[in-house]
Amino acid sequence: MRRLLGVVDSDSYVKWGAALLSHLPSDEWSVELVTVESRLAASDSQLEFALAGSDFATAPHATLQQIVDKLNTEGHDAVFVSTSGAVSEAVITEVTQKVKPRPVIMTGLPGISSPAKYKGLFRRAQADLFVLHSHREIREYQELAASRGMSHNFVLATLPFLEHVDEHEFEAAGRDSVVFAAQPSVPWTVDDRQKIVDKLVETAREHPALRVVIKVRAQAGERQTHREKYPYAELVPKGAPANLVVEGGPMSEHLARAVGFVTVSSTAAIEAIAARVPSLVLDDFGVSAELINQVFTGSGLLGSTDDLVAAGFRGVDPSWRQDNYFHPAADNDWKQQLEAMAALRDLGELPDRPAQRQSRGGAMRRAWDRKRAFGPYDRTLGGYFAAAVGYPLLAVRDLMSSLRGSTGPSRSSEDDESNDDDSVTAPAARG
Repeated sequence: MRRLLGVVDSDSYVKWGAALLSHLPSDEWSVELVTVESRLAASDSQLEFALAGSDFATAPHATLQQIVDKLNTEGHDAVFVSTSGAVSEAVITEVTQKVKPRPVIMTGLPGISSPAKYKGLFRRAQADLFVLHSHREIREYQELAASRGMSHNFVLATLPFLEHVDEHEFEAAGRDSVVFAAQPSVPWTVDDRQKIVDKLVETAREHPALRVVIKVRAQAGERQTHREKYPYAELVPKGAPANLVVEGGPMSEHLARAVGFVTVSSTAAIEAIAARVPSLVLDDFGVSAELINQVFTGSGLLGSTDDLVAAGFRGVDPSWRQDNYFHPAADNDWKQQLEAMAALRDLGELPDRPAQRQSRGGAMRRAWDRKRAFGPYDRTLGGYFAAAVGYPLLAVRDLMSSLRGSTGPSRSSEDDESNDDDSVTAPAARG
């Protein structure tokens, strides 16, 4: 019996990690899940929702050091790092350097990961396996990695929630809702987000027999993978119709009641496609990597908020499906590749993978990167020392940049823990 430890942090990574690992055969793999303590760690209620339907009743919290100690003590064959970008880099670095013999390291990106993003590759360069979810994603990431002189072992998996969706023909009878899947950072500006709310209000007024649901991923104060500056619940005007509601809970339950689904770019659109719920992907704000909606080009789902008000939901173009998340299950190879890597580990032949971050500073730089990723949850002496030196220098650098009239983002905002793989596309490598 092989052993695997899954390491998760924010709500989306918990849901993805738990669902994917639930597909490992229980007679071959013993799997545990832990939530690494970080600024993005899921709350108890988020964990409950994210773990629903998986094989895991809980994912207890643990510090990074406790996870390293557990791996060294219990001798896991593999570790699955299902965490946000900066945390992934820190976890993978610690496991690579401090766990002997090193377990197989598997990682990846949840949900829609097209177009390929350099930061996701950079931060996870030392992992043995990198999980993606469509032939298109594999192709795009291979091309990006090759263009940067990087070598990753990309493996294919079906988005876990798709394997549980009943693809029966859509029946409108008994359905009473239009569901909008909110995202914390897309679109970003308050004006764009207010436009969406105003159009949802208009939709509710135009269709009084339907519930118009703003489906949120977190309650007030709960942490998410991406920072939400302008929560939709706070933008709903007084006097909005009573059939406009803000609700949380599992997306599957909302889709079961939906006559139509709408989003800007949420992965929930893939779930809606699988459930054959007529859908709409808003293009009012453009189609771009920053909006994470380029993947829907050619799907037939792109439309405007005016289409939303008119209930202009539609089905997906069949030619788009197979290259984008709906490939045959026989194409998936992540489990076979994981077993092959574990066999290499048994023989002592697991290849070393170099980090892409070629930074000066050695252990002190690693302590700084770890402190930046974990903030107050990194309680190491090295982290405290690095913070005492690094944060004042960072403040001075940002001040000098502002005095020079720089209009670009500061390093501190660019590297913030909430600015993860889904929101950054192919920046230049930084030391």
